[in-house]
Amino acid sequence: MKINLNKIAKALLCAVVAMVSVTFVACDDQPDEFKPTDGTPVIKYIRMSVPESADSLITEAYMEAVICIVGDNLKSVHEIWFNDQKAALNTSYMTDHTIIVAVPGTIPAEVSDKIFFKTHSGATVEYDFGVVVPEPVIYSMSNEWAKPGDEVTIIGNYFCDDPNVPIKVELPGKIIVTEFTEVAINRLSFILPDDATTEGRISVTSIYGSGKSPFQFHDSRGMLFDFDGATGLAFVDNCWHGHTAKSDEYSLNGNYVQMGNGEKVFSSSTTWIDDAEVGYFLEYWPGNWEGTFPASGQGMKLSDLVDFSNWENMSLKFEMLIPAENPWYSGVPMQIIVSNPTQAVLWAAGWDFFNGSADKQSPRAFYRPWRSAEGGVYHTDGKWTTVTIPLNTLTFDNDGAATANPITGPDSFAGITIAIVGGSVEEDQNAPIVKIDNIRAVTNL
Repeated sequence: MKINLNKIAKALLCAVVAMVSVTFVACDDQPDEFKPTDGTPVIKYIRMSVPESADSLITEAYMEAVICIVGDNLKSVHEIWFNDQKAALNTSYMTDHTIIVAVPGTIPAEVSDKIFFKTHSGATVEYDFGVVVPEPVIYSMSNEWAKPGDEVTIIGNYFCDDPNVPIKVELPGKIIVTEFTEVAINRLSFILPDDATTEGRISVTSIYGSGKSPFQFHDSRGMLFDFDGATGLAFVDNCWHGHTAKSDEYSLNGNYVQMGNGEKVFSSSTTWIDDAEVGYFLEYWPGNWEGTFPASGQGMKLSDLVDFSNWENMSLKFEMLIPAENPWYSGVPMQIIVSNPTQAVLWAAGWDFFNGSADKQSPRAFYRPWRSAEGGVYHTDGKWTTVTIPLNTLTFDNDGAATANPITGPDSFAGITIAIVGGSVEEDQNAPIVKIDNIRAVTNL
């Protein structure tokens, strides 16, 4: 074969020209590419970043608030520090005249009430500006039904323990706690005092103010099953597989129910272990064998016991204990299923509400605490912990798809089924013991 060197040379030359052309075009296509400038920035004023507040100048802002800094030659800024905390800069939100930035979310160790603008050349410009630390925020409590002497943990944020103004917790009944086993910005742990048995909200007070819990300690509102006779309801007669409540050294406050016995594994299919005392399910289907709904007591509709008219702002809560020796391995979820009187009742119960055709299945949520557990193995170390399931998350069917029968109102909560079933797992290694108490439906505070 005869090779034409002239053609090859021309082809290479064309390729080089094409690459150079593309390079120049690419540069021309980025006219707004960030280019830092020299000199010193000038800060004129600061405002909130939202357009509706553009005319309101500010001299302070809460942590994590997004603000707009207005001035000149602001592209010369290389770093911004609020007190001793460095902010995250995004050059996409920087021009010569504005910088949009979020106030750092970490509480400063040294408060100067200044912003420091550091330039690429090393110069620093100061501007007077205060960072406001929010009052404490409470998210949850490890065990809302803890007993005196138990160690409990409050989870939240902005728990600032100032040496001059120590942080404190106030429990219902005006019980003040100032001694802690752990103090961190997002958690407080302490031993529950002997007289801490009063129902009500909890508050945390720091140098920056006070915050109240979005829940009630020892909450008895909306109690469905306490297994001690308060509501008269149980998982015994209104179901196919009754669970008898028990009381022993694990008791939180009286009786509780237990799922599993630590010997027989639960199913990774959609079938059930047909043994009431070891099965991983709790069933309450309203009605009696005469085909009616009692006005009160066992067999009544749960929606006649608790007001579910505001269900979208309510949560199902219960306390749960799983021994470390009998953990819950990943793979199989807990299904929390609610049903209306056309889906599951005592005299006409069937499996359609559970895993029948999509148009017959009841709405449910899936609880999978092992997702965040180390190694996918979950237990509560033999301690009671509070579980919260917002009712507006009961939107699935048995396959995890969007339910064809969404919650429509209070009557959707006539019955309840709690089952650890479905998913996939190595069955010979998964035989947890799950103790449950104080099942309740409460309005979110």
